[in-house]
Amino acid sequence: MIEAWSVADVRAAEHPLLAAGDPLMERASFALATIVARDVARRRSVVGPDGGRRDGRVTGARAVLLVGPGNNGGDTLFAGAHLVRRGMGVLAVLASEHVHGGGLAALRRAGGRVVELVPESGGEGGASRWGDPDPATVEDAVSRAVGADVVLDGLLGIGASGALRGPAAVLVRRLVEVLGARTDRDERGGDGSVRSRPWVVAVDVPSGIGVDDGTLPGTVLRADRTVTFGAAKPGLLVPPAAGAAGHGAVVEIGLALGADPAGPPGPAVRRLEARDVGRLWTVPGPEDQKYTRGVLGVVAGTPTFPGAAVLVTSAAVRTGPGMVRYQGPDDVARAVLAARPEVVPASGRVQAWALGSGVPAAAAGGAGHDEPDPGGQHARIRAALADAAGDPGGATSSGGPVPTVVDAGALSLLPDRCPPWFVLTPHAGELATLLQGRGEAVDRPGVEAEPLRWARRAHELTGATVLLKGSVTLVVGPARVYAQADAPAWLATAGAGDVLTGILGVVLAGHAARAVAEPGSVAELAAAAALVHGLAAERANPGGPISALDVAAAVPGVVCELVAAR
Repeated sequence: MIEAWSVADVRAAEHPLLAAGDPLMERASFALATIVARDVARRRSVVGPDGGRRDGRVTGARAVLLVGPGNNGGDTLFAGAHLVRRGMGVLAVLASEHVHGGGLAALRRAGGRVVELVPESGGEGGASRWGDPDPATVEDAVSRAVGADVVLDGLLGIGASGALRGPAAVLVRRLVEVLGARTDRDERGGDGSVRSRPWVVAVDVPSGIGVDDGTLPGTVLRADRTVTFGAAKPGLLVPPAAGAAGHGAVVEIGLALGADPAGPPGPAVRRLEARDVGRLWTVPGPEDQKYTRGVLGVVAGTPTFPGAAVLVTSAAVRTGPGMVRYQGPDDVARAVLAARPEVVPASGRVQAWALGSGVPAAAAGGAGHDEPDPGGQHARIRAALADAAGDPGGATSSGGPVPTVVDAGALSLLPDRCPPWFVLTPHAGELATLLQGRGEAVDRPGVEAEPLRWARRAHELTGATVLLKGSVTLVVGPARVYAQADAPAWLATAGAGDVLTGILGVVLAGHAARAVAEPGSVAELAAAAALVHGLAAERANPGGPISALDVAAAVPGVVCELVAAR
């Protein structure tokens, strides 16, 4: 599992080490330089005599350091000194009046070059506090960065808040413009050789992201890799900032996060990995039979949208339950049975519900958009919600409260307060509608700009666990936040959410008693389902287009691999 800790928790863990004189910056900068050199060698790989590729030489490669104030700039400068000693040509661009003096001196002693960013209007300005380095305009700095093998973004660290400002902001905006405008033709030199774009490495975090909340308050130089120190930070896992972080690398510097019983209760954000889900998965034993393995009840689809019911039940059957029961209009049930004859089209006891996929939302007054109740599905969903909450006046399919997936149209039928074993699965637009109905002034772009904030707010307002679908899926439950980024971009396709509903319903059915007794476990179960969904999408057609039904078909193979590896 990947654990991301808040800035406050990291600072608290650093404090006793710094007070004791531990060389944290020395450890961090050496590890940073080692990772950068490894990446550069791989990018300069050559074809060997056997036809295979091997790492190229670091000697002669060029690095440009974008240096800001404080310890983050110090880490970058000390790393630059290590890179010089490995044979790289290193140029530091100072974008602040206050940079780390020790790091700057180390870079110079090693033989690195230094330029100081000056206004485009030119002029020497005043005397430099850094030993009169050469002046460089923004255009000079951008030109040198674009022509380098690697660029280290050390402008801001975790102590900063808000967007980049001043010369650093101007530099990054221009660099982003130039890199974004480059074409394949631009990358070919006059001799026909190919000049690749520079590899961008963010030092601790990409400068200017919301470190704790994952927001992007201004322009950010997107990294190919982020080398972070001590522990991952929430902004590296949470969208939209996660999209600017690239590949991750956590450098151990001796922080004892989570080891102190009097310290923070746990990480701010978690990300499950495959081995975590394999250990979590319910595997039947010799004493199990279909009623003990998890029975999922499904209310999905309408005569207008029967495909959603087919997708939910297909995914559910392939995830490995004891039984899937379907409730819905007769013509939809016939479509379900034509696709999945294992499904039981009758009511009966269930251990979890999957509700709402393919069902239109109810209007504020309770009527559907096009008809009072499409195929009677609103009434079935209301009864199932009451049953799942343990309402004595509800249905009796479960014999008590059971975990429930609430998707699409079922979101409009929720009670004011829900138990935490309800898992809401909106996309950004549906979450905005849900929040607006509870008095919040937010629209879809607002949710997309601050997804963690609004998923947390939905959890607070409803009491339910919230799974916000997206390129990074966020799950917010009692005292737990997960951020899963397991799916390819090709998964953004019609019906993919219905497949997730089916997978998640079966996962909850297999852990029904635990989900109700330990509400904090529901978020973990939802994150596990999101991981399986994403891996199935990749397995369905690696690197290419997929359909939702392809994803459902790939689920058994993914589950088999996860269980075998646990």
